[in-house]
Amino acid sequence: MIIFDLQCICGSQFEGWFDSRGDFDRQHAEGELLCPDCGSDRIHKILSPVSIRSGSQAAAATPLLSGDGNSSALQFLRSFQDFVEKNFEDVGAKLAEESLKMHYGVEEPRNIRGVTTADQEKMLRDEGIELLQLPLRKKETDSKLN
Repeated sequence: MIIFDLQCICGSQFEGWFDSRGDFDRQHAEGELLCPDCGSDRIHKILSPVSIRSGSQAAAATPLLSGDGNSSALQFLRSFQDFVEKNFEDVGAKLAEESLKMHYGVEEPRNIRGVTTADQEKMLRDEGIELLQLPLRKKETDSKLN
């Protein structure tokens, strides 16, 4: 079972539960996915943040942005980072374990963030769990040490 966050062209957001990614693709292509609010079949997947990685692996895999600190992209990234820090529970190294519990219905779904190893990340993707990598901002105390 895989769960996708979906959005209709009318703006309504909802979850869809599918047997597999292919099942979603088939239902979407055949117009079987309908908005619960307006009935439209103009549905698309939206980001469903599950994983926030930090450390050298994330830095190596994340494109770098440069600017004077006032660029729109940097402002957006900072706002998004603030949102994640305030609205997602930090489960640290237990991200894979907690994600699997929610995925298989052992625990109620909730917003979580944490870290994974490359092997855990691959296993989660193989299980159909989508991950979003976000570079974490250095804390003020970190920058004062350098």
